[in-house]
Amino acid sequence: MLTLLAFVARHGRAALVLGLLAGLLLPDLARLLRPWIPQLVALLLFLTAFRIGARAALGGLADGLSSLRAVLVLQLALPLAALLLFWLIGIETTPAAIAILLMLSAPSVTGSPNITLLLGHAPEPAFRVLVLGTALMPLTIIPVFLLAPSLGGLQEVIWAALRLTGAIGVTVAAAWVLRRATLPDLRPDQVQALDGLTTLALAVIVVGLMSALGPALQSAPMLVAKWMALVLVANLGLQLATYRLLRWQGHMQVAVPYAIVAGNRNFALFLIALPASTTDQLLIFLGCYQVPMYLTAVIMRRLYAPVPADQYSG
Repeated sequence: MLTLLAFVARHGRAALVLGLLAGLLLPDLARLLRPWIPQLVALLLFLTAFRIGARAALGGLADGLSSLRAVLVLQLALPLAALLLFWLIGIETTPAAIAILLMLSAPSVTGSPNITLLLGHAPEPAFRVLVLGTALMPLTIIPVFLLAPSLGGLQEVIWAALRLTGAIGVTVAAAWVLRRATLPDLRPDQVQALDGLTTLALAVIVVGLMSALGPALQSAPMLVAKWMALVLVANLGLQLATYRLLRWQGHMQVAVPYAIVAGNRNFALFLIALPASTTDQLLIFLGCYQVPMYLTAVIMRRLYAPVPADQYSG
């Protein structure tokens, strides 16, 4: 079993692409998996927390401050700046503007540490931003929703964010306790097996998340094309801008994990918190959003190639 999981870990990018294709080509399977997405996401988070461990995830004080700055910029400064821009050009109530604002207001997707790992970088910075960003989301969304009433009800989103924070806290704590009690020091083959298992979880999750996209491609291909263009610009554009900026500032060790978090957000959280009148028109956006997210490990592979440690300048 360890050998099989190690094989999956070595071919992680191919596994994610196969998951995307399965979500598009097997709509019945996608509909079958969709109700299980919350449980699968929780399993993915548990495996990631177990693999990293409490000591590496928590880091030092400097790492915590860096994570806090990243969260405030990504989840507060960026959506407020986007809202100002949309207001100035008069598109703040359009579906595209609402989708972008919700995306920017959301914390990191659960799979960002795993995507970081697939690209050959340490997953701990992405994991810290994931946990901290989720914990702070009930606070960071308040000014955004107050200034943009077209996004929907603030109270429902805060309660949903609090529930998500609690679920993540329990899952991560359970993983860390189990890791300390059973495998405090993982062997290299065990680490690789865990990487393969998390890759499988990512590939299965995306099948369920693509359930709305396959039928939409058949019924409204031009609409899907428009949403896909917007998603590609938003996701990959944010990744590229964040990566270039952090490299220019000399923050080489966090440039890749923070860039991945910048473009890949837990947008799906709002689908369970906001009224259907707001979210129904965004289901295709959510399906399209999975494409650059799961192809990040393929599309950005050359750009995010690991840099030797002696070349770090920050």
